[in-house]
Amino acid sequence: MGKLAFVFPGQGAQFVGMGKDFYDNHDAAKKFFDEADEALGYSIKKMCFEGSEEDLKLTANTQPAILIVSVIAAELLKAEGVTPEIAGGHSLGEYSALVAAGALKFSDAVKLVHKRGQFMQEAVPVGEGSMAAIIGLDEKIIVDSCAKASDVGEVQAVNFNCPGQTVIAGTVKGVDAAVEILKGAGAKKTVVLPVSAPFHSTLMKPAAEKLSAELDKVEIHDAAFPIAANFNGELETSAAAIKKNLVAQADNPVKWIDCVKAMKNFGADIFVECGPGKTLSGFNRRIDKQIKSLNVENLEGLAKTVAALKD
Repeated sequence: MGKLAFVFPGQGAQFVGMGKDFYDNHDAAKKFFDEADEALGYSIKKMCFEGSEEDLKLTANTQPAILIVSVIAAELLKAEGVTPEIAGGHSLGEYSALVAAGALKFSDAVKLVHKRGQFMQEAVPVGEGSMAAIIGLDEKIIVDSCAKASDVGEVQAVNFNCPGQTVIAGTVKGVDAAVEILKGAGAKKTVVLPVSAPFHSTLMKPAAEKLSAELDKVEIHDAAFPIAANFNGELETSAAAIKKNLVAQADNPVKWIDCVKAMKNFGADIFVECGPGKTLSGFNRRIDKQIKSLNVENLEGLAKTVAALKD
């Protein structure tokens, strides 16, 4: 049997009610939610359990909410004797992975991703930025098409999620122009995403600079096991490299395909998605069909995953 990887979802995986069965049945989950409420100064717990959906969708709330549920899922697995040998996370999921690896303190991570969400929204006013998923086209065609569309407005490929799915981001005009070019180039489908900012594009540079100042205020430790960095798709454990990558990650593309390949090359063949949704499991199957994917977003998933890994 190969090595076990934990992977952690990013924004978009949230839903009202997430984490409630963990909270209702495990004291450890209660502790994490209570600690997060105290760190943030408002009840993220109430927002997760009762909504509204609109409040939960605000990026400054979404990011800590997903991190909390993801970290709880990982900790409950560890309590059952299921421990990872490597980890990675998609965008904000990288922070969850770093908490699981002991590189970031939980309360620091909660505050950081809350501020990260605020900084990203402040970088580009609502209505001026856009993102779109491009389905069924080669990465190079997408990158080249974005370069052509940049004459109209800033746009670039920002999420290399899996073969056949790449996300682009930039100004509304730039994204719209790129989408038209990509339709003409043979894209099977283009989907403008319901997001409030062009995440991971160069337009996020002001957010990266503010985030760097916040990271200076927290203590980052060496990771207990390797973390696949979104910025370069490489495995890192050193605190200095982790900090550098978190800053760069904010205004650079997420290289998820490279992250998964790095974890696979390390020897990981079972990937457990810790947190809401099954998005990463879907990506991972398209990256490498040999990867076995499991999910823990609730108690049922926890029980199934523990049973599968102890067979």
